[in-house]
Amino acid sequence: MTKRILLYAALVAGAFISVFPYLLVVLTAFKTKAQLNSTEPWLPGLPPTLDNLGQILGGDFPRYILNTLVMTVLLTLGQLAFTTFAAYAFARLNFRGRDVLFWLYVATMMVPSAVTMIPLFLIMRELDLVNTWYGLLAPYILGTPYGIFLMRQFFKGLPAGLEEAARIDGAGPLTVLVRILLPLCKPAIGTLTIITVISSWNSFLWPLIITSGDGTKVITVAIAALKVGIGVDHNLMMAGGLIALVPMVAIFIFFQKYIVRSVVLTGLK
Repeated sequence: MTKRILLYAALVAGAFISVFPYLLVVLTAFKTKAQLNSTEPWLPGLPPTLDNLGQILGGDFPRYILNTLVMTVLLTLGQLAFTTFAAYAFARLNFRGRDVLFWLYVATMMVPSAVTMIPLFLIMRELDLVNTWYGLLAPYILGTPYGIFLMRQFFKGLPAGLEEAARIDGAGPLTVLVRILLPLCKPAIGTLTIITVISSWNSFLWPLIITSGDGTKVITVAIAALKVGIGVDHNLMMAGGLIALVPMVAIFIFFQKYIVRSVVLTGLK
């Protein structure tokens, strides 16, 4: 009994530590500047105000939200398409050097993304793609090593007899993939979709480097730019953060089983 009580106490403490930063975002977003300076950070400002949200949404912020939504949708669709084709090739097609090429590609996950930012920027500059949608999307729309690894492991776990039966009936590789294997891959596709949506929506470093105009600015970069003089307008930043946070919280609530599955899926196949 004592061990169970200690376990639950540890879980509650861990949950509180995880949730507390988000609580501060919500509380600060509904405070005035005077309330922010006169109340403790973990206490609500009374009466709460909607001025911060109104000021954010009354400016260019809705445009940045739309830019982020467009980027997220395009990256998600692109990664799902190209990742699926690449994973199918690595899992089901036989060609010379397949396994070596796959593991070399997967090994790039050990390279920090910050290391590749400058080379990528130089390439985009030479191609005259800086501050364009093409430059923003090109490095990531063709798939990621993790996504290909995830889908490959799922493909390898499917019965080979299904594919062999389809080929006996005259189906080619594309038909086998689209009509036989993909309907069975809905859990993996759902998992990859959620991971891609969350990572794309929260992307910051690459959009910060490659974009500079309002036409391509995304929500994370817009929030970071909410500074006044040498200080920071914490109320507006937290209001912007709250707006950016709401879609991700909704996704987590409604699709949390897929998010949990993304952690264990590659270990089960």
